[in-house]
Amino acid sequence: MLDRPIILATRNAGKIREFEKLLSGFDVEFRSLNDFGPLREVEEDGETFEENAYKKASMTAKMLGFPALADDSGLVVEALDGAPGVRSARYAGEAASDEENNRKLLEAMTGKTNRKAAFVCVISIAVPRGPALTYEGRCEGEIAANPVGTNGFGYDPVFFHAPQGKTFAELTPEEKNGISHRGKAMAELRGEFDKVLVWLEQRLEEEPF
Repeated sequence: MLDRPIILATRNAGKIREFEKLLSGFDVEFRSLNDFGPLREVEEDGETFEENAYKKASMTAKMLGFPALADDSGLVVEALDGAPGVRSARYAGEAASDEENNRKLLEAMTGKTNRKAAFVCVISIAVPRGPALTYEGRCEGEIAANPVGTNGFGYDPVFFHAPQGKTFAELTPEEKNGISHRGKAMAELRGEFDKVLVWLEQRLEEEPF
């Protein structure tokens, strides 16, 4: 067993549940930022999902002294030139709610015939010093005319997945994890997690506890 917990670098309850479910079964302890007191906020000012994921994982690992896993995820809409992109969580403002972000997106899509969109997720796992490992997942879909469904979070109510014939917010957590951008990235990570743990052990041996 890894002698230190892996920190899930988020306070988002939805993400924490997904991470814990997708990485269940391994002999490792997971904690989230909710298990710690106030920490300096990591400014997500990168121009790509990969830059933001790495920054969150690396800075969290340095602040807490534990390996950290972070993701940066977002919605990329073709007709909006890739927006909201890396600003997905802040599309309608820094403190915007999911409902406000969805409302702004649907307003921006008024009159658009091209509804193609994709959810993108980049996961980074870092140690307090040294490089990080990166995993990526993508799920294609389209923007629905109106929000539908009550499950999930973020843009799930307006992201329609044609093979399922439902929005992400209409899917069960198990259905969503099997096809989602985060599910795909986590599946890639999960498939290599034994090797990841070995990599972490080797890196952490070089660092003070």
